[in-house]
Amino acid sequence: MSRRRHNERKPDVAKPAVAPADVGRKPENGPLDPFAILVDYERKSLAHVAGLPEQLDAPGLWRGVGYRVGQRRLASGFDEVVEILPMPQVTPVPGSQPWMLGVANIRGNLLPTVDLKQFLEGERTVLHEGQRVLIVRQPGGDVAVTIDELFGQRSFLEEQALAGDELPASTLAEGRYAHFVDRAYRLAGHAWGIFSLDRLARTPEFRQAAA
Repeated sequence: MSRRRHNERKPDVAKPAVAPADVGRKPENGPLDPFAILVDYERKSLAHVAGLPEQLDAPGLWRGVGYRVGQRRLASGFDEVVEILPMPQVTPVPGSQPWMLGVANIRGNLLPTVDLKQFLEGERTVLHEGQRVLIVRQPGGDVAVTIDELFGQRSFLEEQALAGDELPASTLAEGRYAHFVDRAYRLAGHAWGIFSLDRLARTPEFRQAAA
């Protein structure tokens, strides 16, 4: 048998192309890609907001994750949300705070799971199909907090900000919310409070029960 010449090239094997529709798609049997979810939500929401797509690169633009807790529409920075997941199965922890739902096994890690509405308002969330949780980083480990509805990515401009005297008079800053919401915007007839998940994770009462 003759020996292959050293300079003889092997035939090129064409690599399969990745279809655009496959980008950001959820891996089979894998976790949901939070940013793919947000892009999808934003695409749907922007279709109903005239003029906003052209303003996405405007100076002073704020962008984050929009969601609802109770009757309040809130948004938090992307850097404060580690992941967005469907409501996991939770194992109760005896003797814990009422708003501490228990612990959930998230890919081998036990995460405290908190009813955010009950922590903030004292009223327990009625869990429903499609319920989601935000995974929030806190000192000592992540924690999952429930939300009532996910709106996806939200973008706000400086001119949409509520005046300083408007926020204290709104429901966005009532009760415990006042500790975590220090600014708000108005978009399409709705007021949105910018909720600090980082401040929540550093609150002593929250940390003691969710550590």
